[in-house]
Amino acid sequence: MRSTVTVLGAGAWGTTVAKIIAEKNNEVVIWCYETETADEINNNHTNSRFLPGVILPGNIKAQTDVEKAAFGRDYIILAVPSLFLLDTAKRLLAVPSVREGKSLIGVITKGFLETPKGPRLILETLEDYLPGFYRKSLVYIAGPSHAEEVSRGKITGLIAASESAKNSIRFRYLLKNPRLLVFASLDVRGVQVAAAVKNVIAIAFGILDALKTGSGAESKPDVEDMFGDGTESLLLAAGLNEIQALGMVMGATHPETFSSISGVGDLDVTCRSVFGRNRRFGREIIEKNILAPFKNLDDLIERIGEIGYLPEGVAATKYVKILSEKYKLKMPISTGLHRILNRETGPVEFLHGFLMEMA
Repeated sequence: MRSTVTVLGAGAWGTTVAKIIAEKNNEVVIWCYETETADEINNNHTNSRFLPGVILPGNIKAQTDVEKAAFGRDYIILAVPSLFLLDTAKRLLAVPSVREGKSLIGVITKGFLETPKGPRLILETLEDYLPGFYRKSLVYIAGPSHAEEVSRGKITGLIAASESAKNSIRFRYLLKNPRLLVFASLDVRGVQVAAAVKNVIAIAFGILDALKTGSGAESKPDVEDMFGDGTESLLLAAGLNEIQALGMVMGATHPETFSSISGVGDLDVTCRSVFGRNRRFGREIIEKNILAPFKNLDDLIERIGEIGYLPEGVAATKYVKILSEKYKLKMPISTGLHRILNRETGPVEFLHGFLMEMA
C-alpha cells in the first residue's frame, strides 16, 4: 500500500532515507532548512550540498515549512541533527495529524538531548513534548549505515527499535528492500545509547588512526611506531565496553543489542569508514590542528558550524562525561576525549594515559 511520508532534515542521511522510501513508490516530502537545497531537489532531483552524485526519484518533493511538510502524513521521520532536534519536534505540535496521534513518528538522529534534567535519550525527551499518544510508540532507527553507500545501493542493515512491536514492524516494512535489511527490536534504550556513544569512540579512533599513519605535526616516527592495527582494535573493543556499560545502566533490556548491528556493527563502520564524519574530525585534530581556534568544548559546540560539517560525537562527548559521572562509571576513552576537546590534554598524552590505565 502506498504511504505518505515526510522526512524532516535534508542532510545526507535524511535525503538517503527519503530516497529509499520513495523508490518503493511512496509519496515523500523532505523538509529542508535551506531554500536553495529545496529548490535543487524540486528542480534538479539532486542534493549536491549534502549528497553529491546521487539522483533522487521524482516523487520526492521538498518543502521549507515544517508544518506544511508534516501535514496529514502517515509517517514522519526526524532526521535533523541532535542540536536542533527538539526545536524541530516542537513545531510538530501545530500539525493536526500529530496532535491526534495519527502520524507514526520515527527518529534517525543520533545523540543525546540537553534538557533541564541533564542529557537524556532522544525518544524519552520527545515523549515529554509530543501528545500522550506517542508514549512508548516512537520508533528509533539506527545501524551500520553511511549515506554515501546506502544511497548507491550498497548492502547493509538497520534496527527499528520501539516499545511498540507493531510500530517497529511498520517502519521495518517501510524501509526494507533487497539491499537494506531492517530488523525489529524492543531495546529502545540500548539502541539509542549505542548510536550516540559510538560517535564519541569514533573521534578517538580517528585521532589514533592519524597518529598511526604518520599524519600531522604530532605524528613523529617514535609516535607512529607505537600504534598499529592491533592498537585500533584494542581501542574499538574497549570503546564497545564503554557503550555497553552506559547502555545497561541507562535501561538497555537486551545485552545482545551491543553485539548486534546496532552495537558493534555501527561502531565498527563509524570508526573505520572513510565516510565517517566523526572519524574525520578525529583525524583532523591531528592533521589540521582543528581544535586550535576553540577555547574549550563548550566553545567548540557553540561554534560547531565553523567546522564545515557536523560531527555528532562532539556534543555527545560532553553528555557522556556528565552521564558517566552521574552513574559512577569508569569510561577512560570517553572522558579522555572530553579532556582533549576541552583543551586540557593532548592526543598523545591521552593515548599514553589510556594504555597505561588498561595495563
